[in-house]
Amino acid sequence: MKKITLCIKIYGNEKKTIDAVSTTIANELNELTAKVAVTVSGDGWAIAEIEGEDEEFASNLLVRQYGTPTLGPSEGTIYKGFIESIEEDKIIVDIGTKVIISPENMKNLGTGSAKQISLRFGMIKHLPVEVEIISIKPQIRGKFSKYQADTWWQWKKAGYDRVTANAITRSELKAAVKKTRHARDIYGIERLGIMEHAIVCRETTDGPGIVAAIGRFIPSELGVIIGSS
Repeated sequence: MKKITLCIKIYGNEKKTIDAVSTTIANELNELTAKVAVTVSGDGWAIAEIEGEDEEFASNLLVRQYGTPTLGPSEGTIYKGFIESIEEDKIIVDIGTKVIISPENMKNLGTGSAKQISLRFGMIKHLPVEVEIISIKPQIRGKFSKYQADTWWQWKKAGYDRVTANAITRSELKAAVKKTRHARDIYGIERLGIMEHAIVCRETTDGPGIVAAIGRFIPSELGVIIGSS
């Protein structure tokens, strides 16, 4: 048996999240001879226990796909992580250890406080992100990777709004959109993580209007990126 900790955060409804992670991983390994059981670590990361003839291959595949939490980051290296908190003067990203991103290290996303920048790009807690480590002493500080910043700017310049959501499965989010009769107002739902998604609005659809419509039906924190062509 192989036991690995994956860079997937378990939060919110723990059972629902573990079920969603288990289903996603099972689908990704469906052509392999391997069974996976998912649990959660004390600090909220998904632990996969893999057993079967292809357990070694399956383990390597999942590590390549999701990465593993990092306790000892290196300067200049890019890591996957999740937004843990958004404060006025900083955004904290959990990569296995906490990385502080201050406004002076977000200049490629424009001016303003960390809170203002986060609102501009629809950042919410638990959103999966990529960060590059700038320094590790006295505190671990970083910036969002070029790929991450470029992705947000592509959203911003797309000409249509996006609504980010956490703590929800894609099917639940789709059902909420359908329930509020907005299915024709969106292009679709993009998967950002297992429990994190982005609703892609049509050009004539107002992102904040979608938030107002579905917000009371779902357990998610929602963010909005106002597109400007």
